[in-house]
Amino acid sequence: MSERDASAAGPTAQDAAENQQDPTAQRGGDPEKTLLEQMGGVGGLAYSAVPIVVFVLISSFTSLMPAIWSAIGVAIAIAIFRLVRKEPLQPAISGVLGVAVCSFIAYRSGDAKGFFLLGIWTSLIYGGVFLVSVLARWPLVGVAWSALNGLGFSWRKQRRALRGYDLATLAWTVVFAAKYVVQQWLYDSDQTGWLAFARIAMGYPLTGLALIVTVWAVRRASKVAEQEKAEALPEPGAVDSKPSLG
Repeated sequence: MSERDASAAGPTAQDAAENQQDPTAQRGGDPEKTLLEQMGGVGGLAYSAVPIVVFVLISSFTSLMPAIWSAIGVAIAIAIFRLVRKEPLQPAISGVLGVAVCSFIAYRSGDAKGFFLLGIWTSLIYGGVFLVSVLARWPLVGVAWSALNGLGFSWRKQRRALRGYDLATLAWTVVFAAKYVVQQWLYDSDQTGWLAFARIAMGYPLTGLALIVTVWAVRRASKVAEQEKAEALPEPGAVDSKPSLG
């Protein structure tokens, strides 16, 4: 190989070595940071609880309509505050729409507990979808992570990586199932105050546990992919044993 050819090939070899030394380049970023960003960050999780607390407090001391308008007003104020701080737009808009839909259901039902009906049934639907994805061998945690980071789906052919994504997806299934069972029971028992408490209390701890399992699954799948890629690469200095035709 001439000196010019070596210099031309150099960057490619160097890039390949750097990619092997930096696993996050192939993972698409740190899983903890990416997942939290998609959920609106730690602040987004905290902001989502404020309209619920306001709604329950106002409805307890006054009536349904003041509680509805107070919750919507607080949600809009939080969205404006986040926009002023130049935080992600999507979680702010989603928060306002979520509170508006929950408030509309409460208004139509004529009962404060109707505010939580959307979340209850959403948990049931999400839990069912996550479970079906595992049975179909397309675990949603793996699909979502690959879609968010522009990765392929080769992990479906890697048993250990697929098993990790299955476990993470089942963790979210359990979270949604627990939310549905507990909150539906409180809804049927007309325990609006405890329903709000369960909505908030079950949100943070269970979501945190599911995130831990998800991060573990993402890192496991990335490690498996790196190991298989390293095993597929020829050893340094290996010579092609195919006979020459010339």
